[in-house]
Amino acid sequence: MGWARHHIARLQQGETVSFRPRGHSMSGKIESGQLCTVTPLGTAALAVGDIVLCRVRGAEYLHLVKAIRGERYQIGNNRGRINGWIGRNSIFGRLVSVAD
Repeated sequence: MGWARHHIARLQQGETVSFRPRGHSMSGKIESGQLCTVTPLGTAALAVGDIVLCRVRGAEYLHLVKAIRGERYQIGNNRGRINGWIGRNSIFGRLVSVAD
């Protein structure tokens, strides 16, 4: 289990979560340590550019939706790295706000 397992469990119960992720992969959109609020995805449509809390090949990320093909979503960071393609069932929530 990864860094976000407790947040994912709460999102799956319909709760909104807030946390301060560390790292620089999303610099320019989210800076290390900023307060991020994520709401459960539910049935809302996703769009390229949305930032989502997801799991790709066992690793948890707060990363961008880079492309959409049918029911598949390509996930990557804000520095050009692509994590991979996942189904909607691997996306747990959408970022709704970032604050210091």
